[in-house]
Amino acid sequence: MHASECVTEWPSLQLTQNSSQGTTMTMVFHHCSMIVADTAKALDFYSGILGLEVDGSRPDLGYPGAWLNIGSGQIHLLELENPDPVEDRPEHGGRDRHLALQVNDLDEVIKRLDVAGIAYSKSKSGRQALFCRDFDGNAIELIGG
Repeated sequence: MHASECVTEWPSLQLTQNSSQGTTMTMVFHHCSMIVADTAKALDFYSGILGLEVDGSRPDLGYPGAWLNIGSGQIHLLELENPDPVEDRPEHGGRDRHLALQVNDLDEVIKRLDVAGIAYSKSKSGRQALFCRDFDGNAIELIGG
């Protein structure tokens, strides 16, 4: 670091001030929220199929939901009225907004999706990845690791 730089750190956020180039902010993934119609059914997908751990520390927020741990971040399931259309979404999740998750064993995930009857399509990029939708129509990309 040069003498003209000043670094201030907060959990999940680091600001680097470089007097000649302005401010650069580096963000760390903290969480994303997914709207679901039924938390228990959503947990069948996220915890049952994908194997994510439920974080029991979620406080009562006035509506049902769950927090799921993934690495140092989380997925927050929000059981709320969905303001977005769930019909007529692009067939291939790569052409829709989506959450991308790296998995340890893509072949095992494929087996679990097949058993659950969840349709998926392979990534058109040539990567070892696929796209599927959760029970609420949210697009998920699963990338082999």
